[in-house]
Amino acid sequence: MFEELGDVRHGEELELDALAEYLRQRLPTPFERVEARQFLGGSSNLTYLINLGSKEYVLRRPPFGNTVQTAHDMRREYEVLLILAKLYPPAPEPFLYCDDEAVIGAEFYLMKRRRGLVLRGDAPSELAESKEMQRGVCSSFINELARLHAVDFANTRLAAIGKPEGYCQRQVVGWTQRYDAARTHEHGELEQVKQWLNERIPKETGAAVVHNDYKFDNVMLHPEDLARVTAVLDWEMVTIGDPLMDLGTTLGYWISADAGEEMMSMPFNPRVLMESVTRRELADMYQSASGRDTSDILYYYVFGTFKIAVIAQQIYARYVKGSTKDSRFANFDRFVATLGRIAAGAIERGTV
Repeated sequence: MFEELGDVRHGEELELDALAEYLRQRLPTPFERVEARQFLGGSSNLTYLINLGSKEYVLRRPPFGNTVQTAHDMRREYEVLLILAKLYPPAPEPFLYCDDEAVIGAEFYLMKRRRGLVLRGDAPSELAESKEMQRGVCSSFINELARLHAVDFANTRLAAIGKPEGYCQRQVVGWTQRYDAARTHEHGELEQVKQWLNERIPKETGAAVVHNDYKFDNVMLHPEDLARVTAVLDWEMVTIGDPLMDLGTTLGYWISADAGEEMMSMPFNPRVLMESVTRRELADMYQSASGRDTSDILYYYVFGTFKIAVIAQQIYARYVKGSTKDSRFANFDRFVATLGRIAAGAIERGTV
């Protein structure tokens, strides 16, 4: 389907009068009023379509009830995209940042709107009926990740956004700490996974610009050529780090039938692709596109699955505390438990 737009969710409204006054002083094109709709697919930073007469922009702000400032740093995301959009065309161009929280209650930035198709749930009929097209779309998706990892960042300000040395250690320890801080229930299998990861932290295999949340839910495809990526979205966790850790997260989102019907049917999953292409095949596609060895991908896949479980746990903790009333998050504890089972199963099998 195309981007899922709807009315702004209750409790996530913008102060439109204050926003209009702020933008009138900073945008060259006059407008009468501001209208806002919300992109409904995301579950972290909030994204809105802003209409100013004939002009459309996208506004990004942190979630309501956010207590982890470093995870939702709008200035950092804005400044990274200013550079990255010139080096990596699928990254959307930002053009206005606001640190005055009095305007809408939080910092935010505006960026250019990109258009395309986001694969969630049901697939277009031409894709659902063609195994060849399914494989081509998956190959394009993985090739785009390899292209991101090939971006030459060394002589740009992007080199300062992360520390490649010790990256794997910091990632595993950091996500372990985030899980412990957000825990609301005991998940035995996830605890076992956490211990397994911390006992086997690998050395870095290289350094690259890593998206850290690369999945079909964050990728836009050309409606007339689904094997062509028009945009990669949601850069809030971008840094410089080990590219195999990035690939591991991508594989963590790739659900297989043995995970159960509920997981396969999650509304953000490109189910028809997941039923057609395996995680191992995606890893092989990446190895072919990047030249990087993926024979030891199991660790990175287990880490990616654990990280996604932690993200879900953080969101569920906000729901439990009442910081968000979004009913989509009411059952995320089950999601966390299932991801623990999936990761533990991969460890037991010894393969992705």
